[in-house]
Amino acid sequence: MTKYIFITGGVVSSLGKGMASASIGALLKARGYKVRMRKMDPYLNLDPGTMSPYQHGEVFVTEDGAETDLDLGHYERFIGNFCHKTDSISGGRIYYNVLKKERRGDYLGATVQAIPHVTDEIKDFIKSDLTDEDFVLYEIGGTVGDIEGTLFLEAIRQYANQIGKENCLFLHLTLLPYIPTAGELKTKPTQHSVKQLQETGIQPQILLCRSQMMISDNERQKIALFCNIAPEDVIIALDADSIYKIPLQYHNEGLDERILHYFHMENAPEPDLTRWEKIVSVIGNWKGHVKIAVVGKYCSLLEAYKSLGEAIYHGGIFHKTKVDIKWIESDSLETMSKKELDETFSDIHGILVPGGFGNRGIEGKIIAEQYARENKIPFFGICLGMQTAVIESARHLLGIKDANSTEFSENCTPIVALMTEWVKNGEIQTRNKNTDVGGTMRLGAYPCKLKEGSLAAKLYETNDTIYERHRHRYEVSKKIVEQLETHGMIMSGVSPDGLLPEIVELKNHPFFIAVQFHPEFKSRAFDPHPLFKGFIDAAIKHQKKIIRE
Repeated sequence: MTKYIFITGGVVSSLGKGMASASIGALLKARGYKVRMRKMDPYLNLDPGTMSPYQHGEVFVTEDGAETDLDLGHYERFIGNFCHKTDSISGGRIYYNVLKKERRGDYLGATVQAIPHVTDEIKDFIKSDLTDEDFVLYEIGGTVGDIEGTLFLEAIRQYANQIGKENCLFLHLTLLPYIPTAGELKTKPTQHSVKQLQETGIQPQILLCRSQMMISDNERQKIALFCNIAPEDVIIALDADSIYKIPLQYHNEGLDERILHYFHMENAPEPDLTRWEKIVSVIGNWKGHVKIAVVGKYCSLLEAYKSLGEAIYHGGIFHKTKVDIKWIESDSLETMSKKELDETFSDIHGILVPGGFGNRGIEGKIIAEQYARENKIPFFGICLGMQTAVIESARHLLGIKDANSTEFSENCTPIVALMTEWVKNGEIQTRNKNTDVGGTMRLGAYPCKLKEGSLAAKLYETNDTIYERHRHRYEVSKKIVEQLETHGMIMSGVSPDGLLPEIVELKNHPFFIAVQFHPEFKSRAFDPHPLFKGFIDAAIKHQKKIIRE
C-alpha cells in the first residue's frame, strides 16, 4: 500500500521545507522506491502565476503547463521526475472547486461548510491521480499557526485516521535558534511549535531540526521528552554550504532509516547515493573559476531566479568549474557612463539576461546585450532576454530607432508583439490585451525544430525537434529576424509551423544565443541542461582568452 508522508514547518517561515522534502524523496528514490512529490499551499491565489516575484519568488512551470511554487523545481531537480499539474494545489483552488460544486448543486442543497466540504476537497486532492507509488510526499506550505493553513492540517489529520496511521507519517521541520549572548541553542521554540501542532490533533513522528551546530545527547533527549517522540527521531539538519550535500547529510543522520522504521520497512534495499557523492566530490574540488553577470529585474530577491541560479551552477558542476554570479539590477545600467559599464563588466566572463515582465529595467537589459554583442562576451538570453536582444539588434544593426515590444510601448515599430492565437495539444488558444493575466500565457512544453549546423543543434547534439517549457505572452517578429540575417543573426530554432522564432544566435560572435523558452526549468545537477553547459564552456574559453591577451 502507498505510504504517505506529510511535511509541515514551524517556528519561522523559509526554513527549507521544500529542500527537506526533495532530499527525503531523493533518499527514498535512491533505495529503488517509486516516489511522488506534491505541494499544498494555503494561500488564496489560484496559483502563484499572478504573484510578484518579490512576494513569492520564482514561478516554476511544469512540463504540462502549470504555474507552480518554486518548491516543485526542487522536487524535479532532486528526484529527476517531472511534476504535473496535479501535484500542486492552493487554498484558493480548493475554495474555487468547492464553490463551483455548490453552484452546480453537487451538494444537494446542503449548507456548505469548512468541515466537511473544504476538508473533503483537500482529501480528494491528496488521493487524486495516484497509481502505484510507494511513497507520496506532501509538503504543506506556510507555518503551523497560520490561520489559512488550519483546514489543511485538519484534512491531513482526518486522512491519516481514514487510511490508518500506520500508513501516514507526520514530519515536522523546526528551528533550533542559537543565542550568541547565552552561548546556547534554544529548544523551547521547537517545543512550542510541536505543541501547537498537537493542538490540531497531529502528533509528529519525526522532528527535523534546523541548526547551525550539532546538539548534545542531553538536548536531543530533552526535545524528545517534551515533544513525545523517541530521541532517535530527533534529526538534526545542519546548515550546508551547498544544497546538494543535504541528501547525504540527512542519510548520515539516519533520517531515511527512521522513516522506513516507522513504516516497518527495515528490510528495504540500501540506497545508491553514487550520483550525490560524485556531485559533492566535484563541489569540494573545483578545477577552475568563472564569473557570470545576470542582468535581471528582480535581483534583490534571488528566490525570483531560483531555477536559473541552479542551472548556472549545474553548468559549472559539469565543467568542474566554480561559477560566481554577479547579480545586476538592469535599471542600474541605464544611467551608467561608458567607463562605469566597463568597470561593471571588467571581471565578467559571460552575460545572461533572464525573463521578466513589465517595462522597468528593459533599457538596462538592452544596454547589457549591446555590450555583450559589441565586446564579444559570451551571451545567453532567456525569454524576455531573447526579445530584448532582438530589439537591441534591430535598433543598432538595422537602424530602427523606435524598435520595441508592444508590451512596453504602443507607439513603436513592433519587434515583439502580443500573441493572439496558437495551438496547444491540438486546440486553438486565443488571447487579447483584455484577457485575464492569470494562466493565459503560452505555458509548458512546446516543440522547437532546430536548424542543422547551428550552434543550438551543436549544443543539443541533435538536428531533431526538442521540447522546452514556455511562460510568455509576446512573440518575436520572424520578419525582423530574417532582416537581421545580413548582420549574422539566424533563427536556429522555430516552431513546427515555422512561424515563431524559438532560438536566435549570432554567427559572427564567439557565443551569442537567446531562447524564447525557459531551459533552466529542466536542468539537473546530475544532468545539466545543454545550453547552460555550452554557456559556461564559452565563459571558460573567454576567461582563457583574456588571460592570454
